[in-house]
Amino acid sequence: MGPLIRHRRALLAGLWLAVSLLAGLPAWAGPPFITDDPEPVDLGHWEVYAFSDGAIDRNDASGLGPAIEVNYGAAPNLQLHVIADLAYDDPSGSPSRMGVGDTELGVKYRFIDPGKDDWWPQVAIFPLVELPTGDAKRNLGAGYTQAFLPVWMQKDFGRWTTYGGGGYWINPGPGNRNYWFAGWLVQRQVTDKLALGGEVFHQTSNMVGRGDSTGFSLGGVYDITEHYHLLFSGGRGGLLYAVDGARVTNPITYYLAFQWTF
Repeated sequence: MGPLIRHRRALLAGLWLAVSLLAGLPAWAGPPFITDDPEPVDLGHWEVYAFSDGAIDRNDASGLGPAIEVNYGAAPNLQLHVIADLAYDDPSGSPSRMGVGDTELGVKYRFIDPGKDDWWPQVAIFPLVELPTGDAKRNLGAGYTQAFLPVWMQKDFGRWTTYGGGGYWINPGPGNRNYWFAGWLVQRQVTDKLALGGEVFHQTSNMVGRGDSTGFSLGGVYDITEHYHLLFSGGRGGLLYAVDGARVTNPITYYLAFQWTF
């Protein structure tokens, strides 16, 4: 995930997806949304995503895919995270570009884990590092190591789940600024197999000469089986949306993934 998508996170984020149980019903969190959640993968279990996400405006289309995200429950309340991807950039009037994108590494640690009858929320930190493995000269990478330092929280109410939070992006490079990102989501388990939700998110200026930006997305998760899941979302990315170095303004955004949990 680039500095905004993958946390869309995320993110994608963002990458992204965890499962909780309340009153016998699954509550999904994380992908397909930029806003992330505090739930780590259970100890000894895996989440594997094959995904694509991106942003499109009148002048450019940019994003990731095919890409893979892997999350592993390495210890109680501790998740290891990696995203490796191919990035693409398709500017209007110029040749399309595709190649290896930046690599994301992260560790999610949930330090507040209430029981289902407690009133307080789950809370976790999820620091991420974006390694500049992509070619920034071809708009396939940021060109600098970036870091995101967020705090996420979540509360479940029967078929409803709400989660969000935010943090600080360290964003080096000429013309770049460090910036804040925050988002919040509400989601409902519509049927035993389908969850739908919507998020809003906001970031402060990440470039000299650019203002703050606000966006939203709507999406969901469909459980094909216990172990196979389809994730999807679409929305509007605000004034500035960056995907591995490419910059598009006021874009339409998308995320589509197939997830395997075991």
